[in-house]
Amino acid sequence: MPPPRICCLGAGYVGGPTMAMIAAKCPDLEVIVTDMNEARIRAWNEGPLPVYEPGLEEVVKKARGKNLRFTADVKSALQAADIIFVCVGTPTKTHGVGAGRAADLTYVEAAARMIAEVAEGAKIIVEKSTIPVRTASAMLTILRSNSKNGTFQVLSNPEFLAEGTAVADLENPDRILIGGEQTPEGRAAVEKVAAIYARWIPRDRILTTNLWSAELSKLVANAFLAQRISSINSISALCEATGADVEEVARAIGRDSRIGPKFLKASVGFGGSCFQKDILNLVYLCEHFGLPEVAAFWESVVKMNDWQKHRFSARVVRELFSTVRGKSIAVLGFAFKKDTNDTRESAAIAVCRDLIKEGARVVVYDPRVSPTQICAEVLGSEKNPNLAVATSALEACHGAHGVAVLTEWDEFKTLDFQKIHDGMQKPAFLFDGRNLLPHENLREMGFKVFAIGKPPVPSAAVS
Repeated sequence: MPPPRICCLGAGYVGGPTMAMIAAKCPDLEVIVTDMNEARIRAWNEGPLPVYEPGLEEVVKKARGKNLRFTADVKSALQAADIIFVCVGTPTKTHGVGAGRAADLTYVEAAARMIAEVAEGAKIIVEKSTIPVRTASAMLTILRSNSKNGTFQVLSNPEFLAEGTAVADLENPDRILIGGEQTPEGRAAVEKVAAIYARWIPRDRILTTNLWSAELSKLVANAFLAQRISSINSISALCEATGADVEEVARAIGRDSRIGPKFLKASVGFGGSCFQKDILNLVYLCEHFGLPEVAAFWESVVKMNDWQKHRFSARVVRELFSTVRGKSIAVLGFAFKKDTNDTRESAAIAVCRDLIKEGARVVVYDPRVSPTQICAEVLGSEKNPNLAVATSALEACHGAHGVAVLTEWDEFKTLDFQKIHDGMQKPAFLFDGRNLLPHENLREMGFKVFAIGKPPVPSAAVS
């Protein structure tokens, strides 16, 4: 049998990198990425890529123009494919039933209807978007009700990429999860998709489940990871109140094999496109199925995260003599984490808004996020002279009363902080929202340093 022809509907963060890796690893497969956004397709073809990930450009160049193609001709791409990966957006609903919590499945439904319109013969539809459990049932109903000549199997193959390490995660994943109907046809479809990944991933890392388990696993995985972050952030506040050091506490509990050390890094708060959205979706599902206590538990993870962001902002104001009106605050880092240009739900958004409301002049620097994107996230369509964007960290900090480090970019660890200190107002305050910098050295330079979950002065200085 000839190898299957693969199409990906959606050229965003998940679709583009995943298909590029499949094409690079499977040169005999024809892989087409399609999207109605012509500008996004043009960027995948001509650059700069619409998604920044270390190593991604090299993977794309390896296959593009050979067995990897990007096109805005959506219907032709769908019609030609045997396996269709659906990677469209599933944002949180902004109005109607479930607003603020439930996933908006508008694009998923539109994708199913478009596939049904052009499908001929057998098609395997692979959900890769993060979706509520039992979405596959709705997709199947739409496909089978509207297609004249197509037959379908719908699978769930959720993506577990971490932004900033997506290429490494695709190259060497912890697991690949594929769920399908527990019928002979469903199991055969699962095997066809599993065989693609098995080209470079050991079979024991390819997990197969029923459809609903696969759909739910993505939400639960993100909820558990976010819960660990909110848990250690709650303890960071207690550490600051008692004089304990949150990094020492995290190291101590992380040595327990039942707990482990990962995702115990205290910070100003988690962000990104997945954690908050997926937890709120999980909350909505729990409420829908009559589990209010479970919903309240998971909602508390988001509430703690929001509290941590505002707690950080409040500390900046408090330490700067309880007012920042007319003062300049440099914000270093705006992306929600290093090695990505993604700003969705970034902690920096909340901190910048809080400080501007207090009357501060906020000057932001991020090595990968554009000024337009920063202004849009903080201000929306409004304008405010108290927000500015600098082209370097040194420029952002010049004349500032305080510096807030909000993204753990490696670049910030190599800055000339003595030069930065010399150019700041005195006393010069530094608020390390990622516990990234050498605090003792900074204090020796003259900075007043405040960090997440850390005593305000070195422990050795406490009598």
